Amino acid sequence: MEYWDTAVRELGERDPRLGALIRLYPAEDRLRGSGDPFMTLSNAIVGQQISTAAAEGIWRRLHGRFPDFSAPRIAEASAEDLRACGLSARKIEYLRGIAEAIVRGELDFGALESAEDAMVRQRLCALRGVGPWTSEMFLIFHLRRPDVLPLGDMGLVRGCQRLYGWPEAIPAAELRERVLERGALWKPWRTVATWYIWRSLDGNPIVY
Repeated sequence: MEYWDTAVRELGERDPRLGALIRLYPAEDRLRGSGDPFMTLSNAIVGQQISTAAAEGIWRRLHGRFPDFSAPRIAEASAEDLRACGLSARKIEYLRGIAEAIVRGELDFGALESAEDAMVRQRLCALRGVGPWTSEMFLIFHLRRPDVLPLGDMGLVRGCQRLYGWPEAIPAAELRERVLERGALWKPWRTVATWYIWRSLDGNPIVY
């Protein structure tokens, strides 16, 4: 990503505490995605409202059962096979619905490459099971958009709380407001700031 080095330099100048965090990681340690749009969306669906460890376990079973993981393969998969991987009935419905939309040609990932962030959100959120957070994971990990701030991500919120020493007793709504205010300082590189805050919480980089 051609913007990454510029973003890192500017973020460090504007936000010394974030800059100190960034310096903990090697220059080559940066945002990566799976490179496959269906995989990215599926990964985000699987990860909704469960722990990272639980999501990783489901992914291992999915790839074991479906080594040719793709939209056509998941569209034709039985609910029983998907349930055996640990997916809930609702997430099975979501994954198969997205896969079927791709197979039918209703979801054109190529058209999203040049679309504005707001249009990408709108198009993806029209799919059942895709909300703001899932669309933001797609913007970050697949489209690599530089200025995405996923306020609904509790990892980001709690990571900011730890980084800036905000009190534990602050209500969640106030925490998100503080992240939004801090995020104004990070524009137009809020994706990069978010990634480093995530990085501080996980032993391995998150890849969707």
